[in-house]
Amino acid sequence: MSDTVVTLQLGVDEALVLFETLYDFDDQPSIAVPSAAERLAFIRLHGALEKCLVEPFRPDYQELLGAAKARLAERSGSTE
Repeated sequence: MSDTVVTLQLGVDEALVLFETLYDFDDQPSIAVPSAAERLAFIRLHGALEKCLVEPFRPDYQELLGAAKARLAERSGSTE
């Protein structure tokens, strides 16, 4: 089963927030994970996002990220 590929569909907002959360996860983990397997899964998820997103390379990336976070917070009912 290890050669099976799973395709995920995410909105751009979710993808940007996940990308930023996982940025440099390999060097400075900010999410506690109980195992090396889960850590590797996060690293590979970040790599997959990096391959399909162009926004992190735009000069207005921080603004795009902030707007994405605000929209997701609003959809979740959060006031963060």
